[in-house]
Amino acid sequence: MAVKRGNSIAGVRRNNGGGGSWMSIVILVIFLVLAPVGFFVGCRITSTDQNDFSTTISKEDVDWRAKLAFLHVKSLFSKEVIDVIKANTDDLGPWSLDSFRKNNLSASWKISGLENVIDDNSSSTEITEANRKRITISKQEKILDAGHSQSVDTPAKLARRQLRDKRRENRAADLVKQDDDVIIKLENAAIERSKSVDSAVLGKYSIWRKENDNENTDTTVRLVRDQMIMARVYKSIATMKNKTELARELQNQLKESQRALGVATADADLNRSVPEKIKAMGKLLSKAKDQLYDCKMVTGKLRAMLQSADEQVRSLKKQSTFLSQLAAKTIPNGIHCLSMRLTIDYYLLPPEKRKFPRSENLENPSLYHYALFSDNVLAASVVVNSTVMNAKEPEKHVFHLVSDKLNFGAMNMWFLLNPPGKATIHVENVDEFKWLNSSYCPVLRQLESAAMKEYYFKSDHQTTLSAGSSNLKYRNPKYLSMLNHLRFYLPQVYPKLNKILFLDDDIVVQKDLTGLWRVDLQGKVNGAVETCGESFHRFDKYLNFSNPHIARNFDPNACGWAYGMNMFDLEEWTKKDITGIYHKWQNMNEERVLWKLGTLPPGLMTFYGLTHPLDKSWHVLGLGYNPSIDKNEIEKAAVIHYNGNMKPWLELAMTKYRPYWIKYIKFDHPYIRGCKLGQ
Repeated sequence: MAVKRGNSIAGVRRNNGGGGSWMSIVILVIFLVLAPVGFFVGCRITSTDQNDFSTTISKEDVDWRAKLAFLHVKSLFSKEVIDVIKANTDDLGPWSLDSFRKNNLSASWKISGLENVIDDNSSSTEITEANRKRITISKQEKILDAGHSQSVDTPAKLARRQLRDKRRENRAADLVKQDDDVIIKLENAAIERSKSVDSAVLGKYSIWRKENDNENTDTTVRLVRDQMIMARVYKSIATMKNKTELARELQNQLKESQRALGVATADADLNRSVPEKIKAMGKLLSKAKDQLYDCKMVTGKLRAMLQSADEQVRSLKKQSTFLSQLAAKTIPNGIHCLSMRLTIDYYLLPPEKRKFPRSENLENPSLYHYALFSDNVLAASVVVNSTVMNAKEPEKHVFHLVSDKLNFGAMNMWFLLNPPGKATIHVENVDEFKWLNSSYCPVLRQLESAAMKEYYFKSDHQTTLSAGSSNLKYRNPKYLSMLNHLRFYLPQVYPKLNKILFLDDDIVVQKDLTGLWRVDLQGKVNGAVETCGESFHRFDKYLNFSNPHIARNFDPNACGWAYGMNMFDLEEWTKKDITGIYHKWQNMNEERVLWKLGTLPPGLMTFYGLTHPLDKSWHVLGLGYNPSIDKNEIEKAAVIHYNGNMKPWLELAMTKYRPYWIKYIKFDHPYIRGCKLGQ
C-alpha cells in the first residue's frame, strides 16, 4: 500500500504541474497570519477553562491511582467491603493534605485513628453506617466552607465533637480496665507472698506499732516485753484448758525473760543472754499458738489485761500525786539543820547583839518597802539577796520579814550574820501580834472549832497512799498557818506606810523593782499580773458558782491574778476597808461552801474590781510545775516565781530552772557547808 500511495501522489504532482509550489506558499501564509490569532485565542481558552482542565487531569490521575490501589487492596478485603468503600468514596473527591486543610478538620482526626472507630469485629452494616455519617459530615463542611459560614456550633462540629468525646470515653474505659487488671494482679501476688510468711514470727508478737519502724528505738526491749505479754495470755488460756505442762513451760520462760530484762529500759542495758531468751520464748509462743490460739479468747484476755493495766496506772498516779505533795510539804534535812543551828546560836547571843542597824528606816514612807512572810530561812535569804544585788540604790530598800515562833530565831541569826549590804531589814514574830486573835480574825476562830479540826485532820481522810492523795492538800501547814493569811492585814501590820510590795518566799528577783512604785494603780488597791491566759485561771475554777452569793457578785469568766509579787496601796486599802471585805467572805465560808481552801480564792473575791493589771514581764509564773516556759521569757522577767510543788530547794525541783535560784546561795558559808546543803 505504501507503493501505491507513493504512486498516486507522484501522479497528482505530475498532473498539476507547478501547483504544488503554490499550495505550499498558501499554507505558509495562512500559518503566519493565523498563528498569532490562534495564540491569543488559545490563551483565552486556556485561561477560561483552566479549572476544568485541571479537574479533568485530576480525575484521570485519581482514576488511575484508584485502579492501582484497588489491585493492591483487593486481596485484603472482601468484595462486599470493597464495594461499600467504593460506593461511599466516589463523592468525596481526591484524599490529599490539601483537602484536609480545606475542610478544616481537627488535628486529632487522623487516618491512623480509624481503628478506634471501625472495630475488627464490626459488621459491614456498622461500617457502612459509620462511612455514611462521615460522608454527611464532609459534605456539610464543604457547604459551609462554600458559603463562608461564621457559625461556631455547627451541626458538623457538634457531630465531630460527639465522636471525639465518645472516642475519649472508650480510651478512658480501656485505661480503667487496664488499672483494674493490674490491681487484681498485685493483690493476688500479695496473697501469695502472705502465704509464705513464717507463722512462728506471728506467734512471737503481733505489735505493728509505728515506733517499731524506727531502727534507733529500743526494739529489743519492746520485743521482750511483747513476748512476755503474749506468754501471760497463753499461760492463762493453757490453765483454763488444763494444759498444765504448757502453762508450766510458759511460766518458767516468763521468769527467764524477766531475769534477762531486769530493770533495763534501753537495748544498751540488756545483758548478753537476751537474744537466746528471745529465741527460746519465740519457739514456745509458736508452740502455744498452734495448740491454744483462739482469736476471740486471745482478744478477751488482752482486753482484760489492758483494763487491769489501766487500773494500775490510775492507782500509781494517785500514789505519785500523794508522794509529790508529801515531798513538797516536808522540810529537807539540810534546811531543818540550818534552822536548828541558827536558832541555837541566836539564843546564845546577848540581847544587845540581836538588833539590826538602821531601824529608823522601818517607818519611812519615802523608801521602798517589802513584805516577806516565811518560815524558810534559805528561801527568804534568796529573796533578799536577789533583790539587793539587782537594786540600783540598795540603801533605799527596806525588808519587813515575819516568821513563826519556831523559825524566828533562825531568821534573825541568818541576817545578823549576813546583812543585806546597805539595805534595811527587820524580822518579827507573828505570834507576838496580840491583835491577831480569834475574836478579830475569822480564820483563827474557824481553825479553833471542832468541826474544822475534824475536817482537816480526821474526817474523810483515807490511810492508803492511793486514796489519800486528794486529801493531803487539806493537811498542808500553810493553809493552817497565819503566815499565809497575814497578807490580808498589811495596813494593821504596817500602819505608817503608804505602799508596800508583797513578795512570796519562792520567788527570785532578777531586775531592779523600784519602777513598781511609780506605776499608777488608777485608784485600785492591788497591782498584780493577770493569769487568765489559760481557762483554769478564771474565777469559775476557784469559786463555787452554784452558790447564789457567788453567782450574784462575780463574773465566772473574770481574769484571775497571781499572788507572789503584788504592789498594795495601803491608803486605798484603808479607805475601801479591804480587810473588812475579806472578813465578810471568810465568815460566809465557814462551812466551805464558797471555796475549798487557800488564800487565792478569798483574795480574788476581796480585790474583785480593785486590781490593776501589771505588765507580764514583771512577774513570770509556773517554774514550780510548768516545764515548757520559754527561756527568753524567764530571762527578761523582773521576778520569776516557783509556784507549784516543785520548789527549787526540793529534790523534785526541775533541774533546768534551779540555776536561777541557787546562784544567790552562799555555798561557802560555814552553816551551809555544815548542813551539807551544797550536795
